[in-house]
Amino acid sequence: MGVTILLACAVLASLTAGVLVAYGICILMFKAFRIHAMQVAETRRSLATRRALES
Repeated sequence: MGVTILLACAVLASLTAGVLVAYGICILMFKAFRIHAMQVAETRRSLATRRALES
């Protein structure tokens, strides 16, 4: 009985660690995507301004 409880706790701890790692990776990727999106938006804004000034 004690070994079963120990194995169940080990499995739950492993799943918890995996979920937390996956959550951390998702958060980091969303931050990276936000930075990229802001850079693309700034590039488009500067191109639009340049085109407006040229015409």
